[in-house]
Amino acid sequence: MSNDAPRFVCQNCGHVAHKWMGKCPECGAWNSLAERQPETEVKARVPQKRREGAFSSGEDGPARRPQRLSEVEMSGETRLKTGVAELDRVMGGGITRGALSLIAGAPGIGKSTLMTELGKYLPGRKLLYVTGEESARQVKLRAGRLGVGSEGDDLLLFAETNVEAVADAADEADPDVLIVDSIQTLFRPDLESAPGSVSQVRESAATLRRLTKELECATFLVGHVTKKGAIAGPRVLEHMVDTVLYFEGDRHHAYRILRTVKNRFGAAHEIGVFEMREGGLRPVENPSEIFLAERGYGVSGSTVVCSLEGTRPILVEIQALASDSRYSTPERTATGFAQRRLQMLLAVLEKRAGLSFSDHDLFLNVAGGVTLDEPAVDLGVAVACASSFRDIPANTGAVLIGEVGLGGEVRSVGRVEPRLREAEKLGFERAVVPEGNRDGLAVPDGLEVVFCKRLTGVLEAVL
Repeated sequence: MSNDAPRFVCQNCGHVAHKWMGKCPECGAWNSLAERQPETEVKARVPQKRREGAFSSGEDGPARRPQRLSEVEMSGETRLKTGVAELDRVMGGGITRGALSLIAGAPGIGKSTLMTELGKYLPGRKLLYVTGEESARQVKLRAGRLGVGSEGDDLLLFAETNVEAVADAADEADPDVLIVDSIQTLFRPDLESAPGSVSQVRESAATLRRLTKELECATFLVGHVTKKGAIAGPRVLEHMVDTVLYFEGDRHHAYRILRTVKNRFGAAHEIGVFEMREGGLRPVENPSEIFLAERGYGVSGSTVVCSLEGTRPILVEIQALASDSRYSTPERTATGFAQRRLQMLLAVLEKRAGLSFSDHDLFLNVAGGVTLDEPAVDLGVAVACASSFRDIPANTGAVLIGEVGLGGEVRSVGRVEPRLREAEKLGFERAVVPEGNRDGLAVPDGLEVVFCKRLTGVLEAVL
């Protein structure tokens, strides 16, 4: 294919084709190929400070050489503490200098709110907020509503979409934290494609990554998501950054969950829980207590499970409702839990426990808008379904922990002791634990632990 010929680039995966096709041969997306004119050569930007010799490595500086591990300097602080335990935990103990982080979420979920509140969480630090979707006046109005003051002028606003101008401004301001809202609005003037395209997002992120490593500042990129919930742009964007954060939650609920799916400087799959109020986001120090605050007692189909999110145990209520089906095919609806796994658990209950759901509709809900994907909550889901089917309330003082196998056995799970400590702290009297976790288990005082091997035994003990 000639270099002067137009190309068709998939907006989903970046595949390049020499002619238009309705379906991308690489990722299978329909109507995703867009014509792009030939692009000029992309040259790596060299920061002004590096051109002036402030850095000891780079294209225009002295030749780089391999270093011994003992020769790498670690002078200066490596993390910025925000003082907000929920945010520091998600970031692996604080915001890491020189780290490039990507935060994505649905529109209106609170991404810009959280980024603006960094000016309040990091007093005395210089922040450069680059806004490509709003004017500086709009950002100031939001900052005033959130209580982010302008004393000291530590928060710099820059309404710009040209990534070269953004890099020059950051090079001049030398901020501690750089915020780009959003990466899909930036563009490189030497590329012919439109902002938000695969090539523009990739090259803009690469420019900001080089700038972040050179200036040793913490950079946050706000990203859009598609209607399927994935981060918009090329998949390589998630590989280029150091940390990937998802802001989850229902706009109709007050609670938001900041979840880490990738972190090179801390544990992945950590979560932080926030409550959205009129004055901004407020951290929730004890989310288990919040999620169980409105739990009903003496009602069938309700159980409590303990899910481990990263290193943090969280107690959540599972609600199930089984009703007679009016159609030949019963309905299965799950909110906050995988529907395929729900169907598997219903099959186990029918085969091993004699509960026939073939003529019943089943609706499952995880209270509080939380999404659970850990196998340790299987036992609580199965007992909630059986409780609603039999219309018998489950033991309200028991926490259910365990994975359910296809043979009806209750399989062991990891890190049971922190789960038991969380249950005891919230006043639960009993915990149902797999028999495989018995050896060497330290049980907190005041908590009765029931060990079970089979699902049928759990149903007899709890219902």
